[in-house]
Amino acid sequence: MSASKNNNAAPPISQRMQAVQAPIIPIIGDWLRRYPDSISLGQGVVFYGPPDAALRAARDYPAEPTAHRYGPVEGEPELHAAIRDKLATDNAISVDADKQQLVVTAGSNMGFLNTLFAITDPGDEIILLAPYYFNHEMAIRMVDGHCVAVATDSDYQPDLRAIEAAITPRTRAVVTVSPNNPTGAVYPRETLTAINELCRAHGIFHISDEAYEYFLYDQAEHCSATSLPGAAAHTISLFSLSKAYGFAGWRIGYMLIPAHLAEAVKKAQDTNLICPTRIAQRAAAAALTTGRAYCRDYLWQLAEIRTRVLAELRQLEPIAECPTAAGAFYILLRVHTRMDSMTLAERLVREYGVAVVPGQVFGCNDGCYLRISYGALAGDTAIAGLERLITGLQALVAD
Repeated sequence: MSASKNNNAAPPISQRMQAVQAPIIPIIGDWLRRYPDSISLGQGVVFYGPPDAALRAARDYPAEPTAHRYGPVEGEPELHAAIRDKLATDNAISVDADKQQLVVTAGSNMGFLNTLFAITDPGDEIILLAPYYFNHEMAIRMVDGHCVAVATDSDYQPDLRAIEAAITPRTRAVVTVSPNNPTGAVYPRETLTAINELCRAHGIFHISDEAYEYFLYDQAEHCSATSLPGAAAHTISLFSLSKAYGFAGWRIGYMLIPAHLAEAVKKAQDTNLICPTRIAQRAAAAALTTGRAYCRDYLWQLAEIRTRVLAELRQLEPIAECPTAAGAFYILLRVHTRMDSMTLAERLVREYGVAVVPGQVFGCNDGCYLRISYGALAGDTAIAGLERLITGLQALVAD
């Protein structure tokens, strides 16, 4: 008779999930609850909310029961029409229904996970450009894939030779994020063209995360990878309303995928979500009709905050390096200290009342990096947070 199991022992947790790093934003949220007078330069959100048209659309949502049933897995036709118009106007993409499929998602993170379910098998490899977006690395581990981190250059621009050298028979995709989280780097059209062609030549996908497409400074320009010649068959573009339209809590994004992936993507989405929230989709369609002009006024304000942030951070030379970022609303600060970034970030919030994101969650393992987000704060509050950060770093790094 076999030995009985200890009935008091908790059933085990998946080893796969134990290997996934803990999400940093909830950790920072816990720090902020413990030190409630702190200023957060951590989470990547904007200081403004959705357009009035979106709020009105939500308030006017129909009351009849049929409006509150499940909707199409791929999203509502009304929102699809608005997205097609937006892609044509802002991204130089004319969606070809024979070659491409639009799928509305609960944010672009879901679009990325849908993509992994559709294109990978256990053990397959996805190339991320380091520093990378931590949720991308986490998602790859969750599907039993391997993240292959390829370092960018000193300006956080892709290294084409290094990317090609990292491609193996198990590689399924190269991921680009431009404008970039966490560095704020913007990849030029010629760079994205070269990466896209490299993917085509090797028979792999190019996953292009474009959540920060409108956040550009100093004459930087955004290039949508799917707009490139010959890109439709192997390019997956991910978009989000979370940033540009102050829509983070509504959880609406969308993906433009090669048509042959549609069935697999819909299987993943139907299992995880069934369909995106229908009232949120109605609000999203109204937001998109306001167009890029809605975001433009706020972007001017962010540009002014960015200028002040960069000026203030120069006070940290030579104990820290602050690259000038041309996009998004992040600065990736390299601090010259032997302290690891998690320890430094925790001490900053505990001792100086300012929260930032430690660089090690982005794969920054060659030094101590901190990601600063200035998107969520009005100018004076952002500067107050920076003053705390500067004071803290000057004291802690000098220790």
